[in-house]
Amino acid sequence: MQGLRSFSQFVSRYFAIIVIFISIVAYLSPASFTWIVPHITLLLGIVMFGMGLTLKLSDFAVVAKKPVPVFIGVVAQFVIMPLTAFGLALLLNLPPELAAGLILVGACPGGTASNVMVYLAKGDLPLSVAMTSISTLLAPILTPLILLILAGQWLPVDAFAMFTSIVKVIIIPITLGIIVNKLLPTVVEKGTSALPIISIIAILAIVSAVVGANQENIATTGLLLFLAVMLHNMIGLFLGYVTAKLVGLDEAKRRAISLEVGMQNSGLGASLATVHFSPLAALPSALFSVWHNISGPALVTLWARHDSHKGIKDTEKTTRSL
Repeated sequence: MQGLRSFSQFVSRYFAIIVIFISIVAYLSPASFTWIVPHITLLLGIVMFGMGLTLKLSDFAVVAKKPVPVFIGVVAQFVIMPLTAFGLALLLNLPPELAAGLILVGACPGGTASNVMVYLAKGDLPLSVAMTSISTLLAPILTPLILLILAGQWLPVDAFAMFTSIVKVIIIPITLGIIVNKLLPTVVEKGTSALPIISIIAILAIVSAVVGANQENIATTGLLLFLAVMLHNMIGLFLGYVTAKLVGLDEAKRRAISLEVGMQNSGLGASLATVHFSPLAALPSALFSVWHNISGPALVTLWARHDSHKGIKDTEKTTRSL
């Protein structure tokens, strides 16, 4: 069990490098991964079931005790990211399927990777978990609605069909996970070491499948799309932090909201795009999954250096005062 836990920590720590490596392999050998495409929805369901296993009803208590930060964060999540994606799609004149795909990933809820980043960044972890949970529960309604309003000019959007898909692939697996955790807590606790590995393997499979299916599209639009995805994520991280600062939240909450807003459930975006649009529309989600696992740790490192530098300054001030 200790070996499994150590391996899980290793994979989690170097996930950004691993996802870049597997993406390159999928690009160079697409046929080795395209067979995964029909199974993307199942893989995401497994990830969501694993998320449900880690949740408890008490995790939602923070919403009742301190609803304002959660409300601000969730509103920022579903306003900043979709509108940023819409603006970038127009500014960069993206092809219809890529424009819709970028807006789709922007309209998705926060991803579970953000919780890990918030923890490492010394942010408000309960707020982060609450935001991820609430935004995920709201996704069946808000994601199709946002997509219908902002992406309907590029591609036809069947909001009800998308609502049904999100319920099947997110709400049901998460609910089942919570129920299993409630009924069999001891069994779940023993298996928690394997959960990160299973989730990571599933996400890697989704990313590699989308990259492999879009090898030719990446060759022709890769740089432009990567620029759009990179700007989308960075603007989300920045505006999330600024929004929290403007409403007077403390530093820990600012960091939590920044990472929650900027880091999306790109696996959901890839799944919905593949089912309702095309593999090409799933490409923004796949690239987002690669990029936000680079920018997230980079931002955590930046904050850690800032805290260290501030700590040195505070120590010097204390020493001088003595």
